[in-house]
Amino acid sequence: MGATVLCTAGAFWHSGETGIGALRSAGCKVERSPQWGPLPAAELEPLLVGRDAVVAGMDEYNAPVIERAAGAGLKVISRWGVGYDSVDVAAAARHGVVVTYTPGATTDAVADLTFALMLSVARSVPALDRDTRLGQWRPARGVYVWRKCLGLIGFGSIGQAVARRARGFEMRVLACDVVPRDDVAAGLGVEMVDLDTLLGEADFVSLHASVTGNSRGMIGERALRTMKSTAYLINTSRGALVDDAALCRALNEGWIAGAGLDAHTAEPLPPDHPILKAPNTVLTPHTAFNTVESCEAVSAVVAQNTLAVLEGREPPFRVTL
Repeated sequence: MGATVLCTAGAFWHSGETGIGALRSAGCKVERSPQWGPLPAAELEPLLVGRDAVVAGMDEYNAPVIERAAGAGLKVISRWGVGYDSVDVAAAARHGVVVTYTPGATTDAVADLTFALMLSVARSVPALDRDTRLGQWRPARGVYVWRKCLGLIGFGSIGQAVARRARGFEMRVLACDVVPRDDVAAGLGVEMVDLDTLLGEADFVSLHASVTGNSRGMIGERALRTMKSTAYLINTSRGALVDDAALCRALNEGWIAGAGLDAHTAEPLPPDHPILKAPNTVLTPHTAFNTVESCEAVSAVVAQNTLAVLEGREPPFRVTL
């Protein structure tokens, strides 16, 4: 085939042996980015020159970057992962660049970490581990996850996977979504409610929504003050769903009991970010997707998507407007 594929997604390079092998077997030259993403537009643009495809992280594919890359021969932006909000899909369509993604491949990994964060923040697991290692024998009193009320904001595949896990904890599960999902909810024993009802009744509020004009910053002061003072916020979705300043105030002033956050507005978190000093938090580095099984699955789909476009076929998972 002779196509050149740039990889800016570190997970593909480190965990995608099968996918890389499939590309190379098809005659592609697979090149590693000199640094991993997310890359800003100014750093990304020169790397795309002369590349037919890119296996992309959450890099900044704005309209000017896409226009110039398309003019230099780029045919496909193959996202390693589910989210594509960093890609100007409309600009890609105008310039004939196909955008693909990998829905479903990370669902169970993200659902697992959602529960890990709930349990960790409810029982202060990281702090207890740190203190025990330092010889400070200071038990901390936690709260049940068992039979509590879980509120899912976003009830797509990941929200539904979390709901299935919640059944093992005999939790009451509430969900809200812009898409009607009453039949699925009924099958999982989930109550579909409006956002305010969910915020006011849930002991754990877990975010599984995509970022849109309406959802950006949706967990701000009003939402946080609507939550119980004993409730916890969990975010394994996107950092942009949360107003950071309001969340830090909520944690420091006791509007809510704590937060478990895998997604952040700034990634990596700068050393002076106020969330790092906020009480009752468990923070992870946007790693919910990151299991051996999910990385292998995502990388295989990335290769399938990329090869399909390069060979003039319809990819399994094209992003459409």
